[in-house]
Amino acid sequence: MSEKRSEIFVGAAVLTVAAAFLVYVFQSTGSGLAADRYSLSASFRSAEGVTVGTDVRLAGVKVGSVSAIELDPVTYRAKTQLAVQSDIQIPDDSAIIVSSEGLLGGSFIEILPGGSPFYVEEGGELEDTQSAVSLVNLLLKFVGGGD
Repeated sequence: MSEKRSEIFVGAAVLTVAAAFLVYVFQSTGSGLAADRYSLSASFRSAEGVTVGTDVRLAGVKVGSVSAIELDPVTYRAKTQLAVQSDIQIPDDSAIIVSSEGLLGGSFIEILPGGSPFYVEEGGELEDTQSAVSLVNLLLKFVGGGD
């Protein structure tokens, strides 16, 4: 009988640790309920290096993530959906660019805030976009001496 109690106790402890780990993961990655975020969209000529879950940063601080990315069949541009923290207001004249963390680092979306007194609303679109710069193309231009 005491063996069953110890097994139940150990099982409960394992489940508690697993639940605590899941809570930690959701808090540290910014995942969680969608109620504390709002959606924005942006259209890029090239979204090279951007995937679902890519960080969205403002002044180097993570304020959201990419929630969806798809090809617009009419314009042939990469249409991205961004989930931004609800307490962050983005001016409507802000620029949004695909940046790199370095030569070998990953990509992230960077928001460069504008000076407008008006803010992008839920579901709004940021129109001033700049796509990723391809390091391979730059090197080929440099080596080839092309324009």
